[in-house]
Amino acid sequence: MLASSSPRRLALLQQVGIEPDALLPANVDETPGRWETPRDLAKRLSQEKAAKANRVMKNTPALTDAFLLAADTVVGVGRRSMPKAETLEQAKFCLEMLSGRSHTVYTAICLVTPAGKIREKVVETRVRFKRLSDPEYFAYLESGEWNGKAGGYAIQGLAGTFVLKIIGSYSGVVGLPLYETVLLLEGEGFPVRRKWNG
Repeated sequence: MLASSSPRRLALLQQVGIEPDALLPANVDETPGRWETPRDLAKRLSQEKAAKANRVMKNTPALTDAFLLAADTVVGVGRRSMPKAETLEQAKFCLEMLSGRSHTVYTAICLVTPAGKIREKVVETRVRFKRLSDPEYFAYLESGEWNGKAGGYAIQGLAGTFVLKIIGSYSGVVGLPLYETVLLLEGEGFPVRRKWNG
């Protein structure tokens, strides 16, 4: 089970041969706590998504023996969490904060096994943006690609042209760090490679 409606997370799982039996989107309040760091926010949100989806699973007999995977991605500049841009003003704010500097993308994953065991991991990736020119800045805002994206950008889209350097997990910036996700799944006995040979 994947506790997400994100097409990017689903595509990443499919990339490594995993097809979730069901999608259980778990919407939670993503407002950061007053002193909450971006890392802690990502971890808390992945835990809350997993817990919410797990309650649905327990009340659905066909899903009670499934693995459940939840994840959340937060873009941080220092101790400040960038919003998931839903408005043009938020997108402008994010671009202004990220232009010409480095930021950290935190993606937390929370795995719940059929036995109820919980495994977690937070993956950090450093990303450096070029200094955006006015034409780049306004063209990206007009594209609308920022809508619904953590930090107001999607590295796998147009904003990939802004990235000077990345240190860490590219797939983690997209929304699901594949190496760490597969490691957790395999560690709990999930047959990740069962479909690799057809």
